[in-house]
Amino acid sequence: MRKPRDFDAELKALEDKARELKTRKVQQLGELAIATGADQLSADELAGALVAIAETKDTSKREAWAKRGVMFFESGSRRTAPASERNVRSDPAKQGSTQSPAGGSGSQ
Repeated sequence: MRKPRDFDAELKALEDKARELKTRKVQQLGELAIATGADQLSADELAGALVAIAETKDTSKREAWAKRGVMFFESGSRRTAPASERNVRSDPAKQGSTQSPAGGSGSQ
């Protein structure tokens, strides 16, 4: 006779995994805000900018923002890149060379 599955234990394990993934996502979003300099904005400014971006349906703007994001990650211009968590490729001369999203054009 087969041993019955412990559905409660499996459900708890899945809930724990989902909680861990959500925590990691929140941490990574915070790290992204710091790396881009968005942590210098007030919470109201940052929330307003994110709402505007989320509501934007203009595909050309979204594509431009995506390209800018790719350039940001490829440039290695992240300001706070702990060596233990990221591939550090930044050059001190490049630091701060990427304009923050709040100061760029096309964000409205």
